[in-house]
Amino acid sequence: MSFDKFLALGQTALELGLVNGLTVLALFLSYSMLNVCDLSTDGCFTLGAVVGALVALAGYPWLSIPAAMLAGMVSGFVTATLQMRMGVQSLLAGIVVNTALYSVNMALSGNKATLSMNKTTTVFTMAKGLLKNTPFAGQSTLFVMLIAVALVVLFLCLFLRTRLGLAIRATGSNADMVRSSSINPSFTTTVGLCVANAFTALSGCLMAQQQKNYEVNMGSGMVTVALASLLIGGVFFGKHRSIPLRALGAVLGAFLFRLVYALALRMNMPAFMLKAVSSVIVVLAISGPYLKNQVPLMLRRWKITRERRTKPC
Repeated sequence: MSFDKFLALGQTALELGLVNGLTVLALFLSYSMLNVCDLSTDGCFTLGAVVGALVALAGYPWLSIPAAMLAGMVSGFVTATLQMRMGVQSLLAGIVVNTALYSVNMALSGNKATLSMNKTTTVFTMAKGLLKNTPFAGQSTLFVMLIAVALVVLFLCLFLRTRLGLAIRATGSNADMVRSSSINPSFTTTVGLCVANAFTALSGCLMAQQQKNYEVNMGSGMVTVALASLLIGGVFFGKHRSIPLRALGAVLGAFLFRLVYALALRMNMPAFMLKAVSSVIVVLAISGPYLKNQVPLMLRRWKITRERRTKPC
């Protein structure tokens, strides 16, 4: 592979990594901070994509961003309501909402599996026009995604330092302690899931407009991709680091994950094997720290066993 092709591959991975990085940041808030495993990510991602596509097709590309985020907040509110007010376990609540969102997405798209935006003005085409005759004219997609990710990271860093943000973090650490401090964990969980799902829907909205196409299954496996990216980022910036570093680590993990994907495709790996690649990356990211601690112990045991066998009686 030539250096130019590698740079082009890296830029593609960076653009896709930044788009998925918004979903990873959503999981960073819900999974790492709030300690809630939200499995509605796939459906919420697609919900943001279809809402963003419909609003853009109606001629309001900038309005598609807040519209998609509002739809994601509604999805998060429903998930939180099932968990906190109806006694449904978090995993089951996410599965139920994710299943229901498939029907919702199909209804919103008019029972169409795809929506084309080839001739539609999107935030990326508008940015391309704004950056015309500038040094960034050919980098409009990267420019938009960098701004979106930077704003979300900045928001998270500021939000998690407020009283409400600290309450959300405390809820994830010890809900009983929060309840004894006269803070309603149902409220903090609801706010956290609404914000997280808003970021997920924003990611879906930008993905659909970047690809100029909406597809009803485009969010399939997104929770696996986001979880793997989050765990990869945790290898570089663990939970004992500051919030800004952990958020940047999540985005870095999304880029590295997409880079592995791009390299796998470059090596002519069949497309149907990419799901297996995602699963392997998740397993390695989860078991990596454990194996890192176990390998020295195994070597020590092997050394002791070898010394006993070679020691004369």
